[in-house]
Amino acid sequence: MNLLAFDTSTDGMSIAVARTVDGALQTWQHSAPGGSLASAALIPAILDLMRQASLPLQDLSAICFGSGPGSFTGLRTACSVAQGLAFGAQVPVLAVDSLLAVAEEARHTQLAGMPHGVLTALLDARMDEMYACDFAFDHVQWSRLQTPYLVRPESLVRLQHESLSDVPWLIAGNVFTVYAQRVAAHAPLADTAGAIQIAALPTATAMLRLAPQLLAAGFATSAEHALPVYVRDKVAQTTAERAALKAAALAAAML
Repeated sequence: MNLLAFDTSTDGMSIAVARTVDGALQTWQHSAPGGSLASAALIPAILDLMRQASLPLQDLSAICFGSGPGSFTGLRTACSVAQGLAFGAQVPVLAVDSLLAVAEEARHTQLAGMPHGVLTALLDARMDEMYACDFAFDHVQWSRLQTPYLVRPESLVRLQHESLSDVPWLIAGNVFTVYAQRVAAHAPLADTAGAIQIAALPTATAMLRLAPQLLAAGFATSAEHALPVYVRDKVAQTTAERAALKAAALAAAML
């Protein structure tokens, strides 16, 4: 199976190519700053990685892109590039949940000794909020337990289910530097003080590991039907809202 995967849903840009050579799967990967740079840097970086892998676009089994939630500009960039490349090469597109990619990266890098569990994936949504979703894993197989949602850091609570009472709460994402104290602020309610926190991003190599399950489940689509996932409709705060937030923060600091 030959795959191209890329994600620009965060401030980073992650690209990976998988190619089967003589029956063995080989991978090439590239990471760089994303954000506003991704729109100009993504296509040249993809083409360079494809050249390194000696893999023509038309020989791909699918083009995988991080579909969000995440940065609006980053999601639009990834989706449009995936569509353009897929149209030209006449290959299918696979939209990969960016929060699921976070969960898989955490499982692969930090939880190799844990055969199954439930993990809350989190990405910084800015505007004082996080994107969140709970996933269950059984070895390398994943299932989503809810739709992605927005939550303030101090309002995060564990998914309530009797089967989880004796298992650790796993939390993974890129929010712990910015929101660490606030995520743990309501420890008696959320029990975040006892949670296992894992720093993780939605990497393209995680997407490559997820792709076989998603393709087998029939999630590949034609280029024109590929769409990003927008959990938040509002992308910016008004001047009044920003002023109110600053005033609230100042008042809290004076307490």
